[in-house]
Amino acid sequence: MGQDQTKQQIEKGLHLYQSNQTEKALQVWMRVLEKSADPAGRFRVLGCLITAHAEMGRYKDMLKFAVVQIDTARELEDPDYLTESYLNLARSNEKLCEFQKTISYCKTCLNMQGTTVSLQLNGQVSLSMGNAFLGLSIFQKALECFEKALRYAHNNDDKMLECRVCCSLGNFYAQIKDYEKALFFPCKAAELVNDYGKGWSLKYRAMSQYHMAVAYRKLGRLADAMDCCEESMKIALQHGDRPLQALCLLCFADIHRSRKDVQTAFPRYDSSMSIMTEIGNRLGLIQVLLGVTKCWMIQKELDKALESIEKAQELAEGLGNKLGLLKLHCLCERIYRTKGQQRELRDHVVKFHECVEEMELYCGMCGESIGEKNNQLQALPCSHFFHLKCLQTNGTRGCPNCRRLSVKPGYV
Repeated sequence: MGQDQTKQQIEKGLHLYQSNQTEKALQVWMRVLEKSADPAGRFRVLGCLITAHAEMGRYKDMLKFAVVQIDTARELEDPDYLTESYLNLARSNEKLCEFQKTISYCKTCLNMQGTTVSLQLNGQVSLSMGNAFLGLSIFQKALECFEKALRYAHNNDDKMLECRVCCSLGNFYAQIKDYEKALFFPCKAAELVNDYGKGWSLKYRAMSQYHMAVAYRKLGRLADAMDCCEESMKIALQHGDRPLQALCLLCFADIHRSRKDVQTAFPRYDSSMSIMTEIGNRLGLIQVLLGVTKCWMIQKELDKALESIEKAQELAEGLGNKLGLLKLHCLCERIYRTKGQQRELRDHVVKFHECVEEMELYCGMCGESIGEKNNQLQALPCSHFFHLKCLQTNGTRGCPNCRRLSVKPGYV
């Protein structure tokens, strides 16, 4: 298959894919991969296969094609191709929750000296790295990366990237419980979709609606949460987007749990867990198990709650997800207090405070923990964040956290 024929077949596959004929598109692209003698064409078709498998939640296949794409990029001896293939490798590992590998591949991308194409990819690299740091609960570095990605999006006038970064920032602030910002950023993403997204994939609309649903649920606006989640789920079902279906099912279950309707929540957690297991989203599984634990606690089935915690703890330790561990210690503390088991209670109180220290989840001004309850937060240019009211009250001539970190241990 020559260069022109390769191009035609790739375009044919794209047309089928955009018409929701995904399996036919995959067949066309696989034929190109088998028969094309054009390395640049093979590189492009591998990019199409990587994107398609990412959206279907077939992350192991995504990784397999990303590895083949690296070999093709080396054959082409072009730093731009190599940067793009390393980014796809980083993204594949991010989806499989291999966060340390993601960070390592992202650093490789940023160290490559390519042309303007590579520079345009740096925003996507920063976004992927931010998502990985967030998965590891390294909040300051995650925020630094998201802000870098946002700067690249603004400098390159890349509205799609800006939309994706806003969704990640919504997730970031939902995790540290600044629910006002957790809603603001996905609302900004939805605005970008409305203003610029006429030719975009519907996944951008679905993504922003899902993150809005999460924030509305946290704010107790359950009817708004349900509306946004239903719209997101409708698009996810139309496009066969399994990862988003799993997240929407989790959100539906959380909404029902917030309404104390445990009987409706349980089957939705089960459906979400089934898809999360199938696609390999271990971070999502931790969230599902946390929700299931809270349902058992509502029903005062404390031993069943502890069984769910044990499964979640194994996953969180395996991933290095410190925030998941903190939440689990918090739930154990409540369970053992109810059971009157003082030794276990003390053990989890100590571990809880160790997690808070490790993640620096406290305000460097008032000393109170961050992420315990809904609070307005503000980040300084160094990406350390504080209670907004503390900054307004005390002002700052610099970051107290950075000042404290700069003191050498020998002088403490």
